[in-house]
Amino acid sequence: MQSAFLPERGVVKLTGDDAAKFLQGLVTCDLETIAPGTAGFGALLTPQGKIIADFLIIKAPASAGGGLFLDMPRALTADLVKKLGFYKLRAKVMIEDLSASLGVTAAWTTDAAPEGELVARDPRHSALGWRVIGPLPAVAGAEARAAAYQAHRIGLGIPEGGKDFAYGDAFPHEVDMDQLAGVAFDKGCFIGQEVVSRMQHRGTARTRVVPVRFDGPAPEAGLDVTAGDKLIGQMGSAAGGHGLAKLRLDRIEDALAAGQAITAGGTALTPVKPDWARFAWPGEVVRA
Repeated sequence: MQSAFLPERGVVKLTGDDAAKFLQGLVTCDLETIAPGTAGFGALLTPQGKIIADFLIIKAPASAGGGLFLDMPRALTADLVKKLGFYKLRAKVMIEDLSASLGVTAAWTTDAAPEGELVARDPRHSALGWRVIGPLPAVAGAEARAAAYQAHRIGLGIPEGGKDFAYGDAFPHEVDMDQLAGVAFDKGCFIGQEVVSRMQHRGTARTRVVPVRFDGPAPEAGLDVTAGDKLIGQMGSAAGGHGLAKLRLDRIEDALAAGQAITAGGTALTPVKPDWARFAWPGEVVRA
């Protein structure tokens, strides 16, 4: 088993009689499908459908005291607590930022659950393994192990906010949440639901975060990706010859048809379709 403490992740806890009902009416995933001891993947959106924050939601079993734990970017926890407090009104729910005492560990390359009270499979992809929420560890070599996890994630083609897309500037479809069990289209209303449902039914998501391959040094995140003289997107995270980039699919198709190289910072990129993707791919399908 490989494991890594993820220092960039924080933890927000929701408890109270109305906690599940409260969150159900706000976020993209369906909490009614998340059993105790399992996790869901979702996001809080703006009314215009842009992602404010995305997170894994672990429903704690009774043996761990119950409640809902959000595994999310630590940089966003304080703002999310304030935002959720804005929607709270008279709901019987307590919202706490526990990032000063709790952290997140990822464990992969194993089917056996790691030890811990708050442990759940990552719902986005089976190969991502497990998430464990527990007391902040003092771990030697944590940075190197976190880098190994990020390389594993990138190799699977799974986007991560703040690295592969900017919060407040991306729709769920653009970052593949519709492909990775992050949006429940049949659950009823949530904030931004009208926009997201319209994109789903009309198939209007022309931009996607997709895997890319390259030789040589990794292009820096944020570099423009171009084909000929056309901007087709931006580079995201990269490791070991694999990367992620937020690209216009129609412009990939135009570039392929014209025989144009797709590059970022002078490095040639080959977009590839990940094994989990169900969206239409431009030109020939190339499997990751």
